[in-house]
Amino acid sequence: MSESSRRIAILAHEKFPERAKTATGIIRYSDDDVVAVLDRDSAGDHISDHLSGVQDAPIVDSFEDVDEEVDALVIGIAPIGGGFEDSWRADVRAALERGVDVVAGLHYFLNDDEEFVELANENGAELVDVRKPSDDLTVSQGIADEVDADVVLTVGTDCSVGKMTVSLELMQAARDRGIDAEFIPTGQTGIMIAGWGNPIDRVISDFTAGAVEEMILEKGDDHDVLFVEGQGSIVHPAYSAVTCGILHGAMPDKLVLCHVAGREAIHGYEDTAIPPLSDYIDLYERLAAPVHETGIFAGAINTSSVDDDVEAAAAVDDYSDAIGVPATDPIRFGAEEILDGLGY
Repeated sequence: MSESSRRIAILAHEKFPERAKTATGIIRYSDDDVVAVLDRDSAGDHISDHLSGVQDAPIVDSFEDVDEEVDALVIGIAPIGGGFEDSWRADVRAALERGVDVVAGLHYFLNDDEEFVELANENGAELVDVRKPSDDLTVSQGIADEVDADVVLTVGTDCSVGKMTVSLELMQAARDRGIDAEFIPTGQTGIMIAGWGNPIDRVISDFTAGAVEEMILEKGDDHDVLFVEGQGSIVHPAYSAVTCGILHGAMPDKLVLCHVAGREAIHGYEDTAIPPLSDYIDLYERLAAPVHETGIFAGAINTSSVDDDVEAAAAVDDYSDAIGVPATDPIRFGAEEILDGLGY
C-alpha cells in the first residue's frame, strides 16, 4: 500500500496517539504524506503536540475539516476484535463522496458494507481491506530454514509491546551498518507501511505457519537478514495461537524479546499477570526447538511511560539483567545494543 506520492488522512478518533498504533506506525515509518489526523478529542492540536521526531500535520474533528487534497483515508485504529465503530461511518462516507479511497486493516471488511460499496462505485473510489488474506495460502512445508538469510523474529511478553516498531528500527539500523536487511510484515500496520505482506491474524489457522513461510521464501534468498514482525504473545489468552504459528512458520535463527516497562498484566486481560521475565526465555526457546532451534539473543523495552532518561536507562539495565541478554529501547536510545547482541 505504501506509495511515496500518496497523500493521506488518518482516522484515529479518541485514540491518538497511545491507542492508535496503526496511525502512529504509519506516521513514523511510511512514505505517505500525512496531511491530517482525525481525532475529535484532540482537534485543534498538531501531531507534533503528541509525537516528536515525525512529520507534522493538523489534527481535525472530522474528514469534512480536511481542506487539502488527499488520495486516501486510512483507518488508523485496530481495536481488539477488529470491529468497525459506527461513529466512524460519517468520515468514511464523506471521503468516498469526495472520491477518496478508504484503507482499513480491520476484521470488518469495507467491501462487505453495502453503503460503502455503493458510494465507492458512484464516486470512483477504492475500498482496500488490508486484512483480507490471499486465497492461495496453504500449510507450511517446514522449509523456511533453507533460505540464505538469517531470520530474526521479534516476540513479546504481551501484545502491543512494539514488535513491529522494533523490527522496523532493527531493519533500518542494520541497513545503516551496510547490511542487506528486509522487513517481513505480518500485521495490518506493517503491511500498510511495507506495501505487501500476509495478515497473519486473519489467516485460516491451518495456514498460519504457511503464510509466514511463504514470505520468508519470497525474500530469504535476496537479503542477508530478515526481520520478521511478531504478533501477540505466547502467554496471551487470546493471541497465543498466532504467536505460535509465526514462530514455527518463520523458523527463526534468533529472537528479540520485546516488553513494555512497568507492565504487570496482560493487555485487555488485567486479571492475568505477566509471568517473570526470565520465564519467557524457556517458553519461546522450548516451543521453537522441535521445529527449529533458536534463542533469545537480545531484548527491546518500550520506556515511553518513563519521563526521565536516567530512569529509562535504569529500566533498560534491569530488563537486560532479568532476561540475561543485551537490551535497549531502540526509539529512545537507538538499536545498536540489540544489533550487537544479534551479532550484526
